[in-house]
Order: sequence, then structure tokens, then C-alpha cells
Amino acid sequence: MHARSIDSLALDSYQRAARVVLANHLITRTYPDRIALPLIRRWATELREDLAELFGYRLEVTETTARLFPVLDRLESGRPARTTGDRVFDRRRYAYLALALAALGRAGDQITLSELADQVAAYTERVDGLELASDKAADRDAFVDAIGWLAARGAVTLADGDAGGWASDPEAGEALYDIDRSVVFALFRPPRALQHLNSVAGLLGEEAGGADTRSPALALAARKVRRALVEQPVVYADELEGAERELLAQEKFVTEVELLTGLRAERRAEGVALIDSSGRLTDVRFPGTGTLAQVALLLAGEIADLVLDLDNPVARRVRPERPLTDLVEQLDSAIPSGTVFTPLADPLDFFAPHEDSADDDAEEPEIPDFPFIESSWIRDTVQMLTGRYGNTFAAQWQADVPGLTAEVVSLLEKLRLVELVDGGLLILPALARYRGAIVTIRTRAETELFVSPTEIGGVAEDASSAEKGSGN
Repeated sequence: MHARSIDSLALDSYQRAARVVLANHLITRTYPDRIALPLIRRWATELREDLAELFGYRLEVTETTARLFPVLDRLESGRPARTTGDRVFDRRRYAYLALALAALGRAGDQITLSELADQVAAYTERVDGLELASDKAADRDAFVDAIGWLAARGAVTLADGDAGGWASDPEAGEALYDIDRSVVFALFRPPRALQHLNSVAGLLGEEAGGADTRSPALALAARKVRRALVEQPVVYADELEGAERELLAQEKFVTEVELLTGLRAERRAEGVALIDSSGRLTDVRFPGTGTLAQVALLLAGEIADLVLDLDNPVARRVRPERPLTDLVEQLDSAIPSGTVFTPLADPLDFFAPHEDSADDDAEEPEIPDFPFIESSWIRDTVQMLTGRYGNTFAAQWQADVPGLTAEVVSLLEKLRLVELVDGGLLILPALARYRGAIVTIRTRAETELFVSPTEIGGVAEDASSAEKGSGN
């Protein structure tokens, strides 16, 4: 591992490079910023070997791009693509994005927005239930959002005109884009040919051949746990298999990830979380600014006080089983069978146990239970917080307490602090670190002309999440 031999004066630079490439699987001359690519290129050799050794990831670096090819161990729904206005992509925007990439791959050095729209519209005719009609404002807006996502990453650069003008009136507005072909080709690089897959599950997991041949099952388990540490806000031991739980408990094992990333591991009996005080390996800072983050912090404090009240114990429940196969089957049902090249299609059952990983003599772990809080209590508590601090909330949430409640719960679930179940929430162990929230409200002094910025919340300990960014 190269990180062990790097001079202490240069180690911080190397760790920053590692955080950037793990948070942004695509780095270009302008994305995520102009200093990222030179930083990655400086440490390209060391990063390439360390990422392969620790995680099984492949890193390709060229003069204009750096592309990390991760190994996915499970399907994730919490990292959607977002528009430049921070709205989550819907199915139509994803479809336009994929088709725009296909069109750009066949284009020259420049293309107008209307020309690109015409090509994508032609492609949509081959997809049942999808169209791009230039006379429909909703279609134009969705298409511009997809192109904006590409522009943010440097795949296309606006040379003249205005995409917003075209979206408002395609007859009067136009935009001309320069195409960076290296970025276009780096964006879509699946680990396997999609035409050879019968199931989306074929994109998950790591081949045993990429691991240590002396103990492939153990090496795969080690990489899987390391990947979880950098990809998830919290890694809970009860979610891991026997060998993986043992690896997570080893201090040396977690220290390797700390050394590479420069993050601090917080260990508890229930699991491990990497704390990212730098903010370069997280897409959600928590605690953070804004109404949702502040209300989530206040709600977490209220939940912790309730759960830790020994005089009034709350009910407890076991986590419901949510097999990966359910989501896989939903996605597989949308695969057009006519596009699968049957002679090379993979017949492997992804969910069959690996013959080296099965241990018939292994003792079944005890199934833990977790505090359960009913939805009505959550709604009432958010209503109470709104009544107490609502005048400091963003205007859109002051009159929409149900919407605020849903967004706050979604944020806590994304941070793996709670789990949404029928009738309420299961409270996961990591939420306890946010107990004792302190509220500070700054109001206008008589001598001030304008109201000062409002601050709500805070905790005694550093509370940055270690979740990876949505640039993947």
C-alpha cells in the first residue's frame, strides 16, 4: 500500500486526491473543480494501485479525464442524478441523458441543441412509452436538464446561445455546444456489455479472479467491507456476514482505510463510521445548514431523548427482511428482451451462494431488535418543532409540515440513522451520537437594520457524515 510509504508532508495531498476520486468517479478539467484533475494526475500511479488493492476499483487517468470504475455490491436508490437546480432526475430525464450520450458519441466536435434534440427524438421512437416532442415544454425542460448534467461534467461546453432560450421557445432560441469526446466516452463505461446481461444483478459484485488467489473468499470479503466503509455513512456489523464482521472488528483493517482517505473512524459495538470533517467525501453534510438539515438534527435529538429515557422504554422490533431480489426483479422487468444477445448472455444465478463463502458450521448471529417509534409521534414532534422554531424555517416549509416531515425522515434514513418500516421508524444505533442538540436562535437587535442569519442547532461533537457523493 503506497500510502504507508508517502512522506508525511505529502500525505495530506495524497489523501485529498483519494477523497476526490472516491467522491467523484469522473474527474475532468472543470469537474468537480479545476484543481481536481491535476491533483489526481500527480498521484495517478499510487492511487491506481492502492484503490485496486483495497477496494478492487480500477482507475484510468488520461490528460483530460480521470475515471474510477467502482465495484457495486448492492443497488442504491439514495444517490440519484440531480439537475443544476438540485432536483432529482425522473425516468424521462435519465432516458434523455442516456440517449444524448449515444448521440454525442456519433457527433463531431460541435452540435446545436436543436440538432441534438432531433437525434434524441429519433432514438425515442424505438423506445415504447418515450418521446421527445419539441412542442411540449415539459419534454424540452427535461431534455435541457439532461444536457445541463452533461455540461456540468464537461462533456459539452456552451459555445454560443442559451439553452434556457431554446427551452422557452425552440423557434427563437438556440444553443451551440463544443463536444469533449474524451469525457463523453469516459462517462458511459459499464463493467460488462449490457447486451450480454439477462439481469441488472450482473453489474454487481466482484469476480473472484481479481482477489488474492491464496484466499479468494477472504480477499473478496475484505474488499467488500472496505467498500462499505467509504460508500455508506455507517457500516452496521449485524448487516455483515461472519467473516466480514470479524474483519470490521479488526483495528488494523479499518486503519488502512483511514490512512488512504485521511478520515477518522468512529468505532462502536454496533459498527463503524468514517467521519469526514473535510467535506470532500460526502454528498450530505450533517449537521448542516438549511431547514431540512436543522430540523433533522432537532428531531434526532428528540428521538434520542425518547429512546434513552429508561423510565419510559419504547417498543422494539426486528428489522424486516428486504431482499435485493425484489428491486432486481422490478428493474429486470424493464429490460427489453430483444436487446439481449442470447448466445453470450450470462446464465449465472447471481444470488446463488459462493461455494468458497459458504460455511455450514458457522453459528447463526443473534438477530438484533431496535427501538420503534410510531409515525404519529414523529408527525407530532415535527409539528411541535415547527410551532417552536417555525419562524426561522424556509418559507416553503412553514406551511407544509407533512412535506417537511417526509423530507426530514428521508434525510435521516439516507444517513442510516433510522429505517422506515410500516407504521413508523426503527431507530438505528448511530442516531445516538446526535443526542443533546443545543438550539441557538439569532434574532435582530434593535440597532440592526436587517435580520441576522438564523442559526439553529449544534452538537458537542463533530458530526459530519461519511457518505459518498452523488457524482457516481
